[in-house]
Amino acid sequence: MNSQYESMLPVMSSRQVLGAYLQESRAECLRYLRYPGFVLPTLLFPAVFYLLFAVLLGHTQPAQAARFLLGSYVTFGVMAPGLFGFGIALALERDNGLLTLKRAMPMPPLAYLLGKMVMAMLTALAIVVILQLLATTVAGVQLNASQMLRLTAVATLGTLPFCALGLLLGTLAKGNGAAAVINLVYLPMAVLSGLWFPLKVLPPLLRDLAVIWPSHHLNMLAQGALDFEVGSAWPHVLWLLVFTVGIMAVAGWRLRRHG
Repeated sequence: MNSQYESMLPVMSSRQVLGAYLQESRAECLRYLRYPGFVLPTLLFPAVFYLLFAVLLGHTQPAQAARFLLGSYVTFGVMAPGLFGFGIALALERDNGLLTLKRAMPMPPLAYLLGKMVMAMLTALAIVVILQLLATTVAGVQLNASQMLRLTAVATLGTLPFCALGLLLGTLAKGNGAAAVINLVYLPMAVLSGLWFPLKVLPPLLRDLAVIWPSHHLNMLAQGALDFEVGSAWPHVLWLLVFTVGIMAVAGWRLRRHG
């Protein structure tokens, strides 16, 4: 009976499949642009922190501090679109039945995830552009075209591991409590990765555990893009890739099993 029913479903052409992906991505981006409670804090918090610590307090810092803080706050900034854009939205959409409705619609199953990934990457792109403008025009940081392009690429793609983590957290939390749960992950992860202050000030155990956090590896790539000496980029890239695929697989399994 099921196979007979499935055979009656219309088959989407390649053009229709592509259109479904594009429309879902467009809808996600428009939805978040119309939600200033997400857009404004996500874009402005990293910029405000950078202005405070790199510009207003910059005279008390070493000469290269503003450039180093640029990499740190880019990393901090691009964590949020994936964690909150995926996690809170998914938790709310599971609670209000929107996810069930989307599953019943004749669209590719991955269009829902891709739409949110596109939204997160575009938001990350806006964050890194804003921070680079502040760094070069206000903080006096000198960046060449290669550094800016590499940092932009690292930041835009670097939000994907946090999309995976946000997706997993969205399957674990209820809608009303999702923001609190994500903040319990987001802020400690930023601190324990050395984004707010050097790792050397942490106790040895916490310092050694920094390598488990995706934010630490993304920060190393961001600092490398700014020509700080952080060693080979490939161990960090590989770790982030394994983390993203592994967490996404667990989150996908939970979605199929628990809805």
